[in-house]
Amino acid sequence: MFHKEEAGCFDNHLAKLKNAVIMMVDDEPINTDVIQIHLETAGYRNFLITDKSGEAMGLLRSERPDVLLLDLKMPDVTGFDILAEMRREQLLKHIPVIVLTSSTSPETKLKVLELGASDFLSKPVDSSELILRLQNTLTAKAYQDQLAFYDSLTGLPNRHLFIERLTSAVKNAADDGKPIGVLHIGLDRFKQINDTLGPKIGDMLLEEAAVRIRDSLRSSDITTRLGHARPWNDLARFGGDEFSIILPQYRLVDDLAVVAHSVIESMRPIFVFDEHDVYLTASIGIATYPDDADNADTLIKQAASATHHAKQLGRNNFQFYSEEINARSTERLKMASLLRKAIDNDEFLLHYQPQVDPRSDKVIGVEALLRWHSPIYGNVSPAEFMPLAEDNGMIVPIGTRVIQEACRQAQEWRSRGLQNITVSVNVSMEQFRKRDFTEIVKEALDKSGLYPGHLVLEITESLMMENAEKHIKTLHELKELGVDLSIDDFGTGYSSLSYLTRFPVDELKIASSFVTNIHEDPEHAAVGRAIIAMAKSLGLRVVAEGVEKKGPLKFLLEKECDLIQGYYYSKPLAKEQLLEFALSMNGHRDNGRFDDPKKTPGLSG
Repeated sequence: MFHKEEAGCFDNHLAKLKNAVIMMVDDEPINTDVIQIHLETAGYRNFLITDKSGEAMGLLRSERPDVLLLDLKMPDVTGFDILAEMRREQLLKHIPVIVLTSSTSPETKLKVLELGASDFLSKPVDSSELILRLQNTLTAKAYQDQLAFYDSLTGLPNRHLFIERLTSAVKNAADDGKPIGVLHIGLDRFKQINDTLGPKIGDMLLEEAAVRIRDSLRSSDITTRLGHARPWNDLARFGGDEFSIILPQYRLVDDLAVVAHSVIESMRPIFVFDEHDVYLTASIGIATYPDDADNADTLIKQAASATHHAKQLGRNNFQFYSEEINARSTERLKMASLLRKAIDNDEFLLHYQPQVDPRSDKVIGVEALLRWHSPIYGNVSPAEFMPLAEDNGMIVPIGTRVIQEACRQAQEWRSRGLQNITVSVNVSMEQFRKRDFTEIVKEALDKSGLYPGHLVLEITESLMMENAEKHIKTLHELKELGVDLSIDDFGTGYSSLSYLTRFPVDELKIASSFVTNIHEDPEHAAVGRAIIAMAKSLGLRVVAEGVEKKGPLKFLLEKECDLIQGYYYSKPLAKEQLLEFALSMNGHRDNGRFDDPKKTPGLSG
């Protein structure tokens, strides 16, 4: 159908009009035969014709043509009846109707116009007039549909049209007993990219992402699996950075997974805009009718819920909906509401994991790790509440509070005899991107009295590279304050040596995923050796996190890793426990290293 399948600008719109589906209802086949000949001569080629008026409404519901040429005087069901019923149905009332009748009565003309007819022609119909009226009707409808049903940026169907189509698909599926799949696509970290690079790049990214998704649906493998000639016709921009696809009458659930994988893979190549390299991934939720929902609204909700679950699992993946996901989504909303109150209620606290010099067994630094003690949920894992904080914008005020408290606590330890210890704080990209971030750090240092060199700000490698040129400027501003800078999870991202030499950083932290079996896995060992050697050549210190056993410790010590963080020495500790542990370690060199983290000196477990 024309307005449902063709999007974009209307240059050459006359050629596009010829693709319109024209439905004719007339109990005398000779009339429709003559009209069809005239219209075919004018270039139209898609026709839906019936001489049985009782079948008209069924065809309209299933086919939803672009225009209806309707006779009035027919047995059983009249044209008046069809018009009246069309205007009562949401999915049909906007289809334009040109009435063709032998009646010349002004009353008849007035009545059909009151019932919503778009135009009126008397029989016998003049072919030239019919073609002109049809062209004008379709042009007006195409323009109206473009404004009402299509996204102006991507040219794709919009949310309104998607819901309309899905509603119709569910109704048809209920009649024929065939399933429907809905894929809800969320672009990962799009808001961060848009905020960093600006709305112009953001719009260009959305346009290119739409093209990639559509092209991924055009592959012969996808169309063959789905038994669907043009699955991309049911792709829509649902809103913001979200897209949705309807996959009616799919054959196997596995085929939906193949489509989702194809979309995810389409995002893999780097997006390049105005000399900016942008890395983008997608998270996809999949819901099916009738297994997951029996109506369009619920089906959309379930697919979106599955998308949120995919993002929680680390992004760049797809997940099917289940009742478990629905329960988790409901719980997530409840937790998000409580999270907003947690700061005012002083429910957050910091624990600190020691960073130990393996040559002296002295505590040189600590990493501040956020904990949430909720009166409803008890102790909540950061893995649960941090993604929520990022999604609802709470990560910035929470992050500010963490920096303030970490600085205050480090200064208090100094006053109690724990000298020259650094405190490391993880910085989210939402924090780092704020224009006043440097001022926030300066204020925390000034208020606490902590020497700037005793604060280490950790920023992940992958987030740093999102807009490296801009971030370099912020890094230099922070260095001017005197704080130390660390690249966290080094080895998991994609930073190049050229950028690393330009970042004014002091420290690299080897990701725990490499450390766990670094003494046994040749590939991880090679990465570890390379990171340490590179850091040494650049004058950077190296911290290995996630060290739990002697094997990795021995390997790292041999390679001259500077600091060790992990359960081999200690789990994260409350502030008083950390003070006791650090004073014990630093005052008695031979104490403190235990294979069992539960046997940390001064702790019961």
